[in-house]
Amino acid sequence: MSDSITGFDVVVIGGGPGGHSAAMTAARAGRSVLIIEREISVGGSCVQRGTIPSKTLRETALSLVAFKQRSGHVFEVAMREDLQVASLMTRLEQVVTAHQRTMGAQLARAEVVRWHGRARFLDARTIEVRGIDAKARRITAGLVVIACGSRPRTPPDVPVDHANVLDSDSFLSMTYLPRSLTVLGAGVIASEYAAIFAALGVPVTMIDRAPRPVAFLDAELTTRFTAAFQASGGRFLGGRRHTRVEWDGFSEVVTTLDDGSEVRSEKLLCALGRLANLEDLDLPAAGLAATDRGLLAVDARFRTAVPSICAVGDVIGAPSLASAAMEQGRRAVAEAFSLPLGAPPEAMPVGIYTIPEMAAVGLTEEEAIKRGGSCLVGRADFAELARGQIAAIPDGLIKLVADASGHRLLGVHIIGEGAAELVHVGELALIAGMDIDAFANTTFNFPTLAEGYRSAALDIIYQRNQREAGLKPVTSDVSG
Repeated sequence: MSDSITGFDVVVIGGGPGGHSAAMTAARAGRSVLIIEREISVGGSCVQRGTIPSKTLRETALSLVAFKQRSGHVFEVAMREDLQVASLMTRLEQVVTAHQRTMGAQLARAEVVRWHGRARFLDARTIEVRGIDAKARRITAGLVVIACGSRPRTPPDVPVDHANVLDSDSFLSMTYLPRSLTVLGAGVIASEYAAIFAALGVPVTMIDRAPRPVAFLDAELTTRFTAAFQASGGRFLGGRRHTRVEWDGFSEVVTTLDDGSEVRSEKLLCALGRLANLEDLDLPAAGLAATDRGLLAVDARFRTAVPSICAVGDVIGAPSLASAAMEQGRRAVAEAFSLPLGAPPEAMPVGIYTIPEMAAVGLTEEEAIKRGGSCLVGRADFAELARGQIAAIPDGLIKLVADASGHRLLGVHIIGEGAAELVHVGELALIAGMDIDAFANTTFNFPTLAEGYRSAALDIIYQRNQREAGLKPVTSDVSG
């Protein structure tokens, strides 16, 4: 039996990054808000099994790489064969707990009501929430935001057993560092884990149908990433697909490829996408249906086919990043209640925590060419920057994409240490409408990596001057 019906202005299903942001935005606007979360604590898979654990492990791998580079390889550094994965993430529980506590405190201060349970629609505006005690409560909502996240997708031909063949949720449950690793996929999760374990000294083979990893990024960045991955002992097999995966019953996972060749490794990570957590919601009762890809289709305001129901985060598909989900949650509620929208969606940055790190905001070089026919590109290698040499990270790059005139900034693309931090300078420049010359006329601390913005801008200005002098600048155009 269900208790009497309670009403809220906004009901958010899911307490991950997107749901948390939606709830906070609605609460700040003075709306009554309920957030429903299946887990005991808010944060979602991002905190428990995804972003926080992988980035905590990454810090250990990054420290190892940095020590080797900055010591000039004077010291021999090697991982013990019996090293436990958990010992590389000794701070994980502390980090996760602190983040969950912070998110929970923010909701409490905003007077957002939290219920622990599973939600399902009774109709477009009525939801039943069943708690762990099996008791059900009914609520009505003026606006519903679906933000219930996703789980790893397991293709039927990949026998995930969570011991030898793992998915991204079970991957870090390995007791010891594997002697070798195969990664199926080349998206964000696949590339991050492949790079981390290669940096830890594990021979890694990454296999994907796409010709390059993280293919939505600027091609120059992913080319550099692939080179760095291979230099660390990794191997990328692009344009390939698996036809069979099997555990040999003794010591190896055997992956057979479409050309008949085999890749053998002690462990395999399947990172071939994720599935939206929609099956328990009874979408038809609300007048909704998932797409053929198991996602919810939304418009530019994140509204589903039922205008009073929005969807954000992994349930609507790419880019499936925590930062994107946060922005979508904020924007969905802002659109619904005519609140200030803030920066346009095209100014949303992307940060990929591979080794080396990659980040971007705005148009890629290819996109700029498609839109305008040509563009000017300025580059600053970290090797040209004093900080890059001091920190022994010369392989990084700051790349600015400008329009054909060389004045208007269209995109910023960075690879190297601190890329996800550095990109915010470019993000604010895009939002403020700053032109290329603004970087050249701005003082940056010395020595810093941020100086690269000035160097890249000067590169574009040099090309402009060359053109004005009647000389052909080094441009990017549709003819290449």
